[in-house]
Amino acid sequence: MKKLTLAAVMALTTATAAFAEGKAHYVAIHVDQNDPQVMNMALNNAKNVDSYYQSQGDTVTIELVAYGPGLNMLVADKSPVRDRISAMSLEMDNISFAACGNTHRAMQAKAGTDVPLMEEARMVPSGVVRLIELQEQGYAYVRP
Repeated sequence: MKKLTLAAVMALTTATAAFAEGKAHYVAIHVDQNDPQVMNMALNNAKNVDSYYQSQGDTVTIELVAYGPGLNMLVADKSPVRDRISAMSLEMDNISFAACGNTHRAMQAKAGTDVPLMEEARMVPSGVVRLIELQEQGYAYVRP
């Protein structure tokens, strides 16, 4: 009986500790449109997901992946959501912004000059491939 009671206490302690730690969530948000409304919706999705999981005692890691026309979201002098991205990066240490290298090279070739990205952006070789990698790692996929 002592062993059974001890086992039950251990199981309850383990379950309580796991509950107290919360669950980890992973979200990839896809932006491929040069539309401020879509960009703002993507940022709203990120903020809302973060707020919800925090209220549940969970953690969430969010990566926003921009490519094609959506890369304008991360172009330093073109982004219509530059201020929001900067503020969110300061407020949320769990969000990152991936910029498609393929799209960036094409933009630079078309412009004939360097196209600087926001300092919050991290270049990845391919936006589409990055989304695939994130989904293979268990990230939930969101397209606003």
